Amino acid sequence: MSSQSAGILLYRRKNEIVETLLVHPGGPFWSMKDLGAWSIPKGEYGEGEDAARAARREFEEELGRPPPDGDHLALGEVVQAGGKRVRAWALAGDFDTSAMRSNMFEMEWPPHSGKRALFPEIDRAAWFGLDVAAQKIVPAQRAFLDRLAELASTPPRDPSQA
Repeated sequence: MSSQSAGILLYRRKNEIVETLLVHPGGPFWSMKDLGAWSIPKGEYGEGEDAARAARREFEEELGRPPPDGDHLALGEVVQAGGKRVRAWALAGDFDTSAMRSNMFEMEWPPHSGKRALFPEIDRAAWFGLDVAAQKIVPAQRAFLDRLAELASTPPRDPSQA
């Protein structure tokens, strides 16, 4: 069975431009990847667990602070290339990216060395306008940006810019 994740796409308006908060995965495999590597803050949740509640929990685990209070707008679900199903909610608010504190994970590094190293689950968070976010985000999650643009009553991003 494929895994399922839930996340929050935090957004804000700055000078009439909609910006979204994306996170970059930590660890050595992602350190040199940029375009198509960023994601909404998200994480796995179990069978029978409330997905929206899990999305809030995962936001806090990945960023070190709870998401702001407010109305969550359902953005639906996408299926990523590896089969993972991701459900997302848009939430208007702000977040100081300099205050980000991610949880850590441990893995053998370098491979086959027998040594263990700690890495942050995400190594950075940043705000991007919808057009730039469309280039940065994991391809399957671009649908969330398009849905947000519709919900926020903004013109959809130009596909030729992606």
